Amino acid sequence: MTTTEAVTKVPSPRPAEAGRSLGARLAEIVSGGLVRVFLIVVGLFWLVPTIGLLLSSLRSPQDMAANGWWTVFTKPSQLTFDSYQKLLENSDIANSLLNTALITVPATILVVVVGSLAGYAFAWMEFPGRDWWFLAVVGLLVVPVQVALIPIAELFGRIGLFGSILGVVLFHTGYGLPFAVFLLRNFFAEIPRELLEAARLDGAGELRLFAQVVMPLGGPAIASLGIFQFLWVWNDMLVALVFTKSGTQPITVALQTQVRQFGNNVDVLAPGAFISMVIPLAVFFAFQRQFVSGVMAGAVK
Repeated sequence: MTTTEAVTKVPSPRPAEAGRSLGARLAEIVSGGLVRVFLIVVGLFWLVPTIGLLLSSLRSPQDMAANGWWTVFTKPSQLTFDSYQKLLENSDIANSLLNTALITVPATILVVVVGSLAGYAFAWMEFPGRDWWFLAVVGLLVVPVQVALIPIAELFGRIGLFGSILGVVLFHTGYGLPFAVFLLRNFFAEIPRELLEAARLDGAGELRLFAQVVMPLGGPAIASLGIFQFLWVWNDMLVALVFTKSGTQPITVALQTQVRQFGNNVDVLAPGAFISMVIPLAVFFAFQRQFVSGVMAGAVK
């Protein structure tokens, strides 16, 4: 071998697989298709109760008493919408759905609006005792809802709000505001000060600054708050059980009453429970992108 050949001949590098550890190769295998298959299986497993409730709501009481809901895959003729027709004919369940909407929508809107205004004030406005007031709001987060039930019930009874939809809305609004103020204040505080100062130099007042600058930037956080509040109020049973009466009960209390009075009334309970569950799911999936954006924005900041 000549000197030139010895200089120009470069030993070939070892394959990449040979230099990798066993843990790295296992991590690559696990992070590939195997994990996706596992997550799909887990997701389908968690959907089984929802699918079972849906199929049960589409079966007659006789079929439900005879066999399980999975038999519809071999006998699809069992499926019928008669249970939903009976649900609409049941005045208690139908009125409770309307009451649930009348409670949930105003309680969500009030928490979002008031919480946004208070969060902006605590983040960017100067007033005496601002930090101490914010600490007081944060301290309210640790107060359990059960502690406030009896005092607020006595107060509402004295002023004539006990048993009304307005009383339930005010309770949910007041109890949801501490978390709303805490969440939105921390999010609004991350907005660049230069952006707000530039808007003030252009002549924007506080309300215009809040509406045209802060609100669009805080859209993901506000959407996340709205979803949290909507789901909490819609699925609430404890507050509604204490503060409502027969004409103002939401769907959660109405279904519980049906179980207590008519234990075999499954043709009404199954579709009612499914509607009570599917509406929050629809709201979540409708605002899923904004919810994920708000969570990711909070994580990055």
